[in-house]
Amino acid sequence: MTFPTSDPRILARREGGLGTITIDRPEAINALERSMLQAIRGVLDAWVTDPDVQVVLFDATGERGFSAGGDIRRLYEAISRGLVVEAEPFFRDEYSLNAYIDEYPKPIVVFADGVTMGGGIGIAGHAHVRIVTETSKLAMPETRIGFTPDAGGSWLLGHAPGRIGEFLALTSWVMGPADAIHAGFADHFAPASRLPSIREALTTRADPSTPTELILLFDETLEPGPIERAQGWIDDAFSADTVTEIVDRLRALEASGVAAGEEVSPATALAALAERSPVALSVTLAAIRSSRVMRGLRDALSQEFALVSWFMQTQPDMVEGIRAQLVDKDRSPRWTPAALADVDPEIVGEAFAYEPEHPLFG
Repeated sequence: MTFPTSDPRILARREGGLGTITIDRPEAINALERSMLQAIRGVLDAWVTDPDVQVVLFDATGERGFSAGGDIRRLYEAISRGLVVEAEPFFRDEYSLNAYIDEYPKPIVVFADGVTMGGGIGIAGHAHVRIVTETSKLAMPETRIGFTPDAGGSWLLGHAPGRIGEFLALTSWVMGPADAIHAGFADHFAPASRLPSIREALTTRADPSTPTELILLFDETLEPGPIERAQGWIDDAFSADTVTEIVDRLRALEASGVAAGEEVSPATALAALAERSPVALSVTLAAIRSSRVMRGLRDALSQEFALVSWFMQTQPDMVEGIRAQLVDKDRSPRWTPAALADVDPEIVGEAFAYEPEHPLFG
């Protein structure tokens, strides 16, 4: 049985007790526009009281990924023209949907197959049962575009083991399936070839009765990923108080030969940090540590909404980062300032003191 939605790129259907929401924009790796977020919310609203829908499944079409995130090219157009008022509603709808998924009273399962980043994590990361495959590539890449992890990403990163959250947030590192599970962004691994069988099992709901128990029948144990193997020196370096101190520790570790030649090493972390916006790095480090001690996801989302408003209203790096990475694609952003040493020591306090005109919740 199919259900009409307010956006043709969001497909909804029910089979047995399983309601499936499919993101259908494969030409853009299922990047999310505001109307798509609203359509997803509309389906979830309808199903929350539908007794025939017992479990909700999110998946996507195409072979490249579940969702590359929000369609920020459209946001770039608005922000670069100074029309923040046109960009802000996207983030309001997105973050509200993230909270709704987290709090949804029925089990939500997601196939985080292929590329799942940014706003894609905002859907997949807050679902109740999160499945990754051998093709999964998960990341919060916002520092690449002069911004900070959002869509509830700061909450997930803040609760990753040790200092992996700081590492992932600052470097925008892409996780494979094993590291996604270790970092708390996913729950189970299953080969992509088994996803149809999992879907069938969720539809028929034979014993065992809960989605988690059922998916455990398909779960396979993975060897530790490169980030988990590097956790010792990551915890050492990324526990420093400031980004500058993190860089200093990484340089010392590199000089000592720690993890030399490994995929995840002090040298590769330093190379990533050297490409990021100094302001974004400074604000992001504070955001992850703030989220770590918050009461719940809603608090983290409220903080993220205030920060995105601050970035859009006051900082040039967000527009410049989007331009360099996704519009002109020259991969040569001109950050303001260009060096960590030139970052105003008051800027983090300024960012966290910013209050949007209309808060996210209430």
